[in-house]
Amino acid sequence: MKKIKLIGLLWISCFYAYSQEVFKNEELSISRLEKNVYVVETSDKTTMYIIEGNHKSVLIDTGTKCRALDSIVGLITQKPLMVIATHAHPDHIGNIGYFREIYIHPADNELLKSYNYKGKVNYLYVGDVIDLGGTRLEVDLMPGHTPGSIILIDRAEAIAYTGDAFGSGQVWMQLKPHIPMAMYYESCKRMLTWMDKGITKIYCGHYPHVKRALDKAYMLTMTALARRLGEEDTEGAVPAPYAKVGAMGATNPMMLSDGAVAIVYDPEHIN
Repeated sequence: MKKIKLIGLLWISCFYAYSQEVFKNEELSISRLEKNVYVVETSDKTTMYIIEGNHKSVLIDTGTKCRALDSIVGLITQKPLMVIATHAHPDHIGNIGYFREIYIHPADNELLKSYNYKGKVNYLYVGDVIDLGGTRLEVDLMPGHTPGSIILIDRAEAIAYTGDAFGSGQVWMQLKPHIPMAMYYESCKRMLTWMDKGITKIYCGHYPHVKRALDKAYMLTMTALARRLGEEDTEGAVPAPYAKVGAMGATNPMMLSDGAVAIVYDPEHIN
């Protein structure tokens, strides 16, 4: 294994601007995003988030193939670590084998089984609160991209960590198992309710594609697209052949978009 090169860990936040890179190798880079939040961006544009509380830390998602991920995370935080998967697709659980236990919603258990994970699987449910000490994350279920897609809400900082629940510019709904678009529309409306209660920033599952927090305008557009597809209004949709993902995806996926926001879907399984 090549020696890990550490590029100036930020221990005293007042001396550094957020988003400054603190670690980089050929597979990933880590930058400080908020006062106690780091974003991990991989070379293939998957994303993880490290949140450090006063007593514990959380790793949200584990990316694809990143060598020694546990050791790299250990350079950022030495506090007891909880590993949470927002959902059980390979680009979000690719490195769970480095960790003895993970947390996930049970609705994605069938997807997780295909990975053959040998560690302990713990389940998170709607309303669960993860107390890191000074930082509290609330769990909500947002089915659509997968049956068990969850988001983590930090009310105090007005942040939602959403994985792929609402995409990173576009959400992929063409994958199996298919979720009715009407159900996804309900998830979008629930996310807007969170934003009406004060959440202003969405940190999505593929941050390298957007390089910013998504906002309420994004969610309003996504919700409108989901409503249209829930009503099977596909006017203006175009083929999205790049979104085929082997046996997981539709044969002929379509995409409905509004500006830079889009939903990719299976025309044979809208509802």
